[in-house]
Amino acid sequence: MTVDEQVTILHTNDLHSHFENWPRIQRYLLAERAQRRRAGSHVVTVDLGDAVDRAHPLSEATQGQANVALLNAIGYDAVTIGNNEGLGLTHAALDQLYQRANFDVILDNLTDMTTHQPPRWALPGKIITTVQGTRILLLAFTAPFTLTYPLNGWTPAAVKTRLPALLQQYAGQYDVLVLMSHLGINVDRWLAKQFPMIDVIIGSHTHHLLVNGELKNGVLIAAAGKYGEYIGRIELTIDERHRVKTVRAHTVATASLPAVADDGALIASWEQQGEALLTQQVVASVPTQLRPHWHHASELTALGLAAITDYAGTDLGMLNGGLFMRDLPAGLVNQNDLHTMLPHAMHVIRVTLSGTELWRLVYEMELVRPFLNKFPIKGMGFRGQVFGYIQYQGLAWQADQHELLVHGQPVDRQQTYQIALLDHDLFIPFFPTLNISGQTEILFEAMLRTVVGNYLTSQWPVN
Repeated sequence: MTVDEQVTILHTNDLHSHFENWPRIQRYLLAERAQRRRAGSHVVTVDLGDAVDRAHPLSEATQGQANVALLNAIGYDAVTIGNNEGLGLTHAALDQLYQRANFDVILDNLTDMTTHQPPRWALPGKIITTVQGTRILLLAFTAPFTLTYPLNGWTPAAVKTRLPALLQQYAGQYDVLVLMSHLGINVDRWLAKQFPMIDVIIGSHTHHLLVNGELKNGVLIAAAGKYGEYIGRIELTIDERHRVKTVRAHTVATASLPAVADDGALIASWEQQGEALLTQQVVASVPTQLRPHWHHASELTALGLAAITDYAGTDLGMLNGGLFMRDLPAGLVNQNDLHTMLPHAMHVIRVTLSGTELWRLVYEMELVRPFLNKFPIKGMGFRGQVFGYIQYQGLAWQADQHELLVHGQPVDRQQTYQIALLDHDLFIPFFPTLNISGQTEILFEAMLRTVVGNYLTSQWPVN
């Protein structure tokens, strides 16, 4: 009589460099895997992407290499990438990210725009064969941001295009199909509806938590939230024909796991290492301290406006005061100062508009100004608390007359203007004119803090 086989999948996702949770995660994964193996279960350990987030100084200083070193301590069977790896790192940095990885990277919906080939650091899929001969196929997809990936040298493809091709490629080679998704909950549910041959979809990207998973069309969808606050565990029972007999999903709250005395010191050391590396990189010698103000106009926001308009080659600009998380100190300014001041994953955009469209854009900004001044906002590259005060360069709004002045003169509704903003402004739902009428160029070569740092260097170079 053949005994059913047990398979356990341990999964993490969207850590976003929240290293404060990592010591407990590491202990749990290693102990749980050892315990399950002793009990006779085959254990597969995967990460679903966005492990790297340059908001953490050590991730910034090492371009994500420190994150890979931490993942190596687990011995993952496979990981995939999220948009923070794919878009938060330059093409060159992503090409180098996994050079020292002891795990396989699975990904099949990005190709290099230069070579027209899949990235050399990724496999289209991975087959894991258990002791009893069950063949588990891992496939993985990342969110295909068509607007921004080409700017970073990658061509993304939709999962609805790639998945059928992969299923044909691997036909007859697997018994159990597990999809590692950095696509979001809505796409996961669509996949379950359209592809019932999938056994398990492990989800991420939209930071959703499915405490015990959900069953859609016979497909188990699992997800473990964000920031390492939860760890996922999936238990499969496989019958003698190597088919899934039962499947269950669980999540473990990381905060419920025991802490160890030196956890705090270890977590602090990662922060200190990153800050020390960044502090060594001096960019400018600034004559005067500039303080931020989230809810009023400030000289620091004005400096940011000067930097982004200089970079974009425009004389008009808008920035929100909530971007600046600390002061710009007087004296020598280093990369750690810039990183703590502007931790955001944002890029400058240059938008071309007619005078009429520029008037309408500024009118939209004025309508939501009181609301956005203290509005808490998360995601889409923003790493702050509130959107904050809308501040212009070269523009003035006369509320009593609904008149827009450009450099002190009424806007010429027939003229063409260019304004510098941030890509974040494209993705939030408050300024529809940007998407309806604007001709937008995303200047992807440098993040906002690098743009500001380069401007400081040009204005106040270090002797």
